Amino acid sequence: FNTPHQTPPFKEIKAEHFLPAFEEGIKQSRAEIDSIVNNPDAPTFENTIEALERQGHLLNRTAEIFFSLLSSSTSPVMQETANKVTPMLTELGNDISLNEKLFERVKTVYDYYTESTWDEYPLDKEQDMLLNSTYKSFARNGAALSEEDKETYRKLTAELGTQTLDFDKNALDEMNTFSLNIPLEDSAKVV
Repeated sequence: FNTPHQTPPFKEIKAEHFLPAFEEGIKQSRAEIDSIVNNPDAPTFENTIEALERQGHLLNRTAEIFFSLLSSSTSPVMQETANKVTPMLTELGNDISLNEKLFERVKTVYDYYTESTWDEYPLDKEQDMLLNSTYKSFARNGAALSEEDKETYRKLTAELGTQTLDFDKNALDEMNTFSLNIPLEDSAKVV
């Protein structure tokens, strides 16, 4: 952003800007994932792990701003957008974490480095942490499941996404309707 400290220009962002930004971010993210999956070169730390870390920049930036605003100053348009994008984001997340070819590339890189001896281990601490967290994220998010279990996982994550959105909306509604009534005779004690 062309603002001090590159902060989001909140005054210029309108609720109706988010849906097109999410759609473009998802489109870019899918293209970036396809590029990693279809890379004809052998999987390496750079072309697989680092590439995964870099993908999704627009989507991540859009989601950070949107969900911050959704939880602090929502509107009917924001709620409607959340209802539309939550299933889209869940589907994208599942398409990435359950992508067999992508996990195969990640596992190849992970296995290569975990089989290296410590003396010849070429990764620094940050790279090692990224490699391990990437592999564990795929493993913990269903990459090694059977096809039948992957479908169950997809259904459960879709349901969880919807329920989380409903919970957050209900919690925000409750906070916004809360009031504390202090009787007039007790107001002097409060001050």
